[in-house]
Amino acid sequence: MKIGDKVRFLSETGGGKISGFQGKNIVLVEDEDGFEIPTPISEVVLVGNEDLSKTKIVHLEQHETEQTENKNMSIKAQLAIDSNTSTHHWAEEEEPDYDPSDNFVAPVKEREGGDALAVYLAFVPKNIKQIGNTDFSAYLVNDSNYYIHYIYMVGEEEKWAVKSVGEIEPNTKLFIEEFGYEDLNGLVNSCVQLFAYKQDKSFALKPALDVRLKIDGTKFYKLNTFRENDFFDEPALLYPILEPAKNLQKGTEDAVEIQSDALQPNHLNALKAALQPARRPIAPISENNPEQRKKVKQILKDDKIVIDLHIDSLLETTVGMSASDILDYQMTVFRNLLEEYRDRVGQKLIFIHGKGEGVLRNAIIRELNYRYKKHQYQDASFQEYGYGATQVTIRKA
Repeated sequence: MKIGDKVRFLSETGGGKISGFQGKNIVLVEDEDGFEIPTPISEVVLVGNEDLSKTKIVHLEQHETEQTENKNMSIKAQLAIDSNTSTHHWAEEEEPDYDPSDNFVAPVKEREGGDALAVYLAFVPKNIKQIGNTDFSAYLVNDSNYYIHYIYMVGEEEKWAVKSVGEIEPNTKLFIEEFGYEDLNGLVNSCVQLFAYKQDKSFALKPALDVRLKIDGTKFYKLNTFRENDFFDEPALLYPILEPAKNLQKGTEDAVEIQSDALQPNHLNALKAALQPARRPIAPISENNPEQRKKVKQILKDDKIVIDLHIDSLLETTVGMSASDILDYQMTVFRNLLEEYRDRVGQKLIFIHGKGEGVLRNAIIRELNYRYKKHQYQDASFQEYGYGATQVTIRKA
């Protein structure tokens, strides 16, 4: 067929002349009124060409026969035919070469009480059973709801080398390196500089810190140096870079060791300022100030002794005291009571600390895990004390 040929329709009356083509299968038929009618080539036949007309008619009859045969075929066979004949339709729709979920970033989940900064340098032996002949892994631990940007360095005087620099996400730990005993001398003088922030939300501003640590290499040869902790399944040695509600004193007995002599005076002051907000001086809580104290109430209930550690049950007033002061006093009462009952094996003590943000409870659990490991502890009865009490059972050392 070519433009100008006269044709007639096979499926309906009428016809006209060919005025153009659309693709390979559509012909434009112009009727006597001048309208162009797009028509499949298989539906038209040249006027005056009977052989071609017969061919087109035979083609239609064959198509009708195939449809009749398909109806008599099994569903499985029909599906096979359909899949073979429709392959080109799928080719027309190209699938994207990427998965939109690849760039999805889940929002950070904040934990209750995590707005107090807590950052540690941690050392974990590869094989605790072969201490003295094993390698170690170094980590930075971010136990807070803040992102931490850090620089970890080692050196002395004016010569420092960067070990690692980067960002730690909230409430995660980051592997720094693996090292052996031969590398310990290079870790003695360590420094961590950091600043904290949150993404996509407002937050309380935290001071940037420059903390110097003195790493004692001899501790890596002692099995009891590496202890159970909240961050690793294995025993670890933790050096706190920043830890809330913790006295900056040398020689503490738990696994976290504060190396105050390794902090330069200006860095020590900055760290103290980060831990303890500015406040006016207050008279120390002592025997000289009995009006501030209350007698610690110990209620005997069944075979248990119940102690309320809420600060309003311990002190008449907290005017001028910071949150750190209050926590320190509550923990002093807790320790004193454990010492008071240390010889009464089997005695059960119920410490009511409340739910709140969990700061006091976490401090108690930490003490029980590290300083008073011999004693057994568990959550106290929910029915009697709600979710804010811990039961300690005195055990013999």
